[in-house]
Amino acid sequence: MIAFHTLHPFAPRPDGCVMQTRLMRSQNFTHHIPLLALRKTPSATSLVGIAKAAAVPHPPTGKINADEDLNPSSHFKYKPLTAKLPEKNDKVKLAAVFGLWYFQNVIFNVYNKKALGLFPYPWLIASFHLLVSSLWMAGLWATKLQPFPRVNRKFLLALLGPGLFHAIGHTSACIAFTKLAVSFIQVINASEPCFSVVISALHDHFYPIHIWLSVIPIVAGCALAAVTEASFNAAGLWGALVSNACFVLRNIYSKQSFYDYKHIDGLNLYGCISIVSLFYLIPVAVIVEGRHWLQGYQTAIAAAGSPSSFLTWVLLSCVFYHLYNQTLYQALNEISPLRFSVGDAMRRVVVIIATVIVFRNPVRPLNAVGSAMAIFGTFLYSQATAVGTKKGNKKRKMITKER
Repeated sequence: MIAFHTLHPFAPRPDGCVMQTRLMRSQNFTHHIPLLALRKTPSATSLVGIAKAAAVPHPPTGKINADEDLNPSSHFKYKPLTAKLPEKNDKVKLAAVFGLWYFQNVIFNVYNKKALGLFPYPWLIASFHLLVSSLWMAGLWATKLQPFPRVNRKFLLALLGPGLFHAIGHTSACIAFTKLAVSFIQVINASEPCFSVVISALHDHFYPIHIWLSVIPIVAGCALAAVTEASFNAAGLWGALVSNACFVLRNIYSKQSFYDYKHIDGLNLYGCISIVSLFYLIPVAVIVEGRHWLQGYQTAIAAAGSPSSFLTWVLLSCVFYHLYNQTLYQALNEISPLRFSVGDAMRRVVVIIATVIVFRNPVRPLNAVGSAMAIFGTFLYSQATAVGTKKGNKKRKMITKER
């Protein structure tokens, strides 16, 4: 569920993970929603007031690199802020960006868990998330705070595949929320790089050995956390794993489908994919869960104490689902790949600590060790891929100069 990473970004994920994995994971479109190189537009900045990123052209090689889609920051041309701002202001601005992103992730995770804990119908809640994102983007387009993308029939057809994977991935993440503690979901979402290297290999893209080695602590940490997790549930675990796989596939097929549409920036792309995903989800949600919604709603409001409390939790989860993805897309040009990898690892720690405090989940010592191993492995993987991307860009520049 989250940024495209995360569309990132991708999108980023419903758990706040940017697909470093990520729509970006994200997770968390997180994370982490990073699908494509974003292109700077002359439009007004959107709600949090952070400039958009410039595109980095990639020559078509015929190979799929899921990591570039998985890690949102790998798609941006990083320009050091110190060229424009004093170092102190640079650090303050960077801290503010990360602080806002962390806050939005925590609020989303807390209220999404509260809502789904009382109303365990993930297909409907996931549809609400996408509905609010679609309406929010429509408002930005209508007020011209965000330029409306120039689209055609071919582009709309290209949205169908990524939109399907986004819908399944987001719903699967919501299923995990109904079964597992948020802290454990964050640990399982940290395994998304494992899916990235395996699925990329199946698409004829093979990573260097040091990147394969970096996923070993992720696998070991997730395994240790799973066997010691007090809230372990097989259905919830499968939901989180399916979500990881779908977000990686979304990123891969987004890169294939949208290579000719780099004029459409990441936030617009996230909005378009959200709209398509919503059309996939609504009819399925009605078929799968529709007959239970009325009784489930009555049970939820009885447990919450009042209809307003329950509806407020649902609304907050929907609004902050969109906001953390929007903040991610808008902030990426201010963050280098290495800084982003550090910030995303810290985001997981912040979300885990905050949700453990809010929900008072029991944490066993071995569970804490496993969680730390998985998060540290994700950090190593992000560092390795960020350095690899930087070296690849330098190599391409040298080849261009020689020509």
